[in-house]
Amino acid sequence: MAKTPRISEAEWEVMKVFWKTSPRTANEIVEELKGRTHWKRETIRTLINRLVQKKVLGFEKKGRRYHYFPRITEAEGIRAEAESFVKRIGGGSIEPMMAAFVEEKQLSAEKIARLKSILSQAEAAGEDE
Repeated sequence: MAKTPRISEAEWEVMKVFWKTSPRTANEIVEELKGRTHWKRETIRTLINRLVQKKVLGFEKKGRRYHYFPRITEAEGIRAEAESFVKRIGGGSIEPMMAAFVEEKQLSAEKIARLKSILSQAEAAGEDE
């Protein structure tokens, strides 16, 4: 998939269910989401249809039922959302946003090491180009 479309907060909740287990029928998704949201059946079905229109969910008809599955991975969805956020809030630059996050949060030594590793990998990849 070339460009992942923007996914609303409610659509994210639906996608989380599909990323956990798929393929799933609409009724299975409705039952799972009714237990943790106050959404009606029609609302959940509308969200599923929107995700299909955005080509984030696909489906396969088996008999009389439609089985839905994610067309993007959770990592792809997170990456697209992060890029959108950086463009909207940070003007395309991640540096001031990263600084704000790091300064506001108490990071464990483990998380700092993980961030350093990610930055080192990015630096090495940049040198290869």
